[in-house]
Amino acid sequence: MAANRQALDRWAIVPRILRDVSARNLEVELFGRRIPAPVLFAPVGAGSLAAPDADRLIGHAAAELGVPYIFSNQASVPMETVAAEMDGVTPGAPRWFQLYWSTDDDLVDSLLALAAAISADAVVVTLDTTMLGWRPQDLNLGSLPFARGEGIAQYTSDRRFVDIVADRLRTAAEERPEISLGAIATLISITRNAPGRFLSNLTSPQPRAAVQTFLDIYSRPSLNWDDLAGLRERTSLPIVLKGVLHPDDARRAVDAGVDGIIVSNHGGRQIDGAISTIDALDEIAPAVDGRIKVLVDSGIYTGSDVFKALALGADAACIGRPHMYGLALAGADGARDAVADIIAELDLTLGLAGHTDATALDREALRRV
Repeated sequence: MAANRQALDRWAIVPRILRDVSARNLEVELFGRRIPAPVLFAPVGAGSLAAPDADRLIGHAAAELGVPYIFSNQASVPMETVAAEMDGVTPGAPRWFQLYWSTDDDLVDSLLALAAAISADAVVVTLDTTMLGWRPQDLNLGSLPFARGEGIAQYTSDRRFVDIVADRLRTAAEERPEISLGAIATLISITRNAPGRFLSNLTSPQPRAAVQTFLDIYSRPSLNWDDLAGLRERTSLPIVLKGVLHPDDARRAVDAGVDGIIVSNHGGRQIDGAISTIDALDEIAPAVDGRIKVLVDSGIYTGSDVFKALALGADAACIGRPHMYGLALAGADGARDAVADIIAELDLTLGLAGHTDATALDREALRRV
């Protein structure tokens, strides 16, 4: 996490003077859709830890700004509900869908079909979390939100997943958990987060079986380029690979026919000591050479951060923690204002640095310090 910030601070913006910057343009085109600014709301799993109904509120905020929201595969609200919320604000508001590739191929197909049904503009395949990283704070706290039923709404609302859970209940012997205060608290959390009525869920084995099933199948450590090769046959949506940090992988993504990549180290949460995203971007953008869209996330907090990312070759930046901080403080308004402030600062930085078009920025706008 610290490396992401330190790397951004090593790049300085070099303003140019006496240029007419009275009219400025932040618009960018992503997969055939023009958006008003080169920022997206990044997917954040288990958002209900920050605010109840988090994903719906974030969707509302994104729709008000007109920028895409990447629906998290580990959401606390089903994608259909979030899409309806966004359409209620701005019909057809841009949305993408993040996919964690499950061990069950039929579930992958079901999630892809749902993404198409809610008019997602792209599917974002997250590749840096085929296994959870070593997270000492989570380990010290004994924290795994998914084990409490947080962040699995995309699954419990999916027909294929429900069928998998039903098969598990038919074939598995009933497990009797050890009774403790922690177990009771976990059971209450699972019950509260499961679809349906609380009292019915409390006496049913289904919610607990759903959590256990999710933990068994949500991610595929064996995922490889051969799996990716067949994805184009399974969806007509533009395909974006998230978690690319090496230029050779970026080149291979281009050769594989994907439509875009997100340079990301998962907010610094997966590998301690991993390369920062801005340093990776500096190598990846030339390797891609404009053949596909390049986005970046992790460590992007301000408009000047976005400016630097664009100047180093990104087409857009995904905003994660800032919008979650806003959400925790003030709900949908807070999430909206956090990203609106970043966009406003980007606009001012663009003009003050002597530029008028965000898409025309290049390395000449920066110096390494």
